[in-house]
Amino acid sequence: MPSAPLHLFSIVIPARDEQDSLPPTLTDIYETLTREGVPHEIVVVDDGSRDRTWTVLQELKQKIPTLAPVQNPGPHGFGRAVVYGLNHMKGDACAIMMADASDSPADAVKYWRLLNAGWDCAFGSRFVKGGEVIDYPRVKLFVNRLANFLVRIGFNIPLNDTTNAFKAYRRTVIDGCRPFLAPHFNLTVEIPLKAIVRGYTWTVMPISWRNRKYGEAKLKIKEMGSRYFFICAYVWLEKYFSRGDYRKK
Repeated sequence: MPSAPLHLFSIVIPARDEQDSLPPTLTDIYETLTREGVPHEIVVVDDGSRDRTWTVLQELKQKIPTLAPVQNPGPHGFGRAVVYGLNHMKGDACAIMMADASDSPADAVKYWRLLNAGWDCAFGSRFVKGGEVIDYPRVKLFVNRLANFLVRIGFNIPLNDTTNAFKAYRRTVIDGCRPFLAPHFNLTVEIPLKAIVRGYTWTVMPISWRNRKYGEAKLKIKEMGSRYFFICAYVWLEKYFSRGDYRKK
């Protein structure tokens, strides 16, 4: 699976009102990636925070030399913040991680190695052998499994955790999947589904997830249902009706 060697791993993290979560999250990511010899930058996008998030990021820059914080001037939203980070990253590969320490930096290292092995995309699943979820709210878990089941059937793919944001991509995939339409959490399904439909190579590995210790979750299920459906329908139409016009060349 010949692919160009990778030189820099950009960790893209959207952050809105995460002043308490960011210090332990970023310290853990930096220490883990540095210890494992992964050349990296940590692009944290302050997405219109009203607390001390930006001030905390400036303070952390003194301790974490690979930290590269940016401010999204707006409009705001999870998807918009992620895309803003992708637009400002310098790496030839990236992983999208959460500010609340729910994603494991050790898994990010494994993503980097899979991409270096030649894969275009590395997807994690919390629901395969070796995967783990800790303190997952029961209602959200039910909705999650239902949504992922419908995506798996609708797109006829073996991936059972499409909705999780924590995935890794070569820059060529990110550029090849533009433009991105999803302004909110529905971006978490737009990127991987487009990558699959457009013919990029991908592999799946087990990952762990733990619930946040600080602050409150930003994902509101009631607000997102129709938005997820819209993005899935949009990419589904591309899969079955675009006649391969957007596939990887």
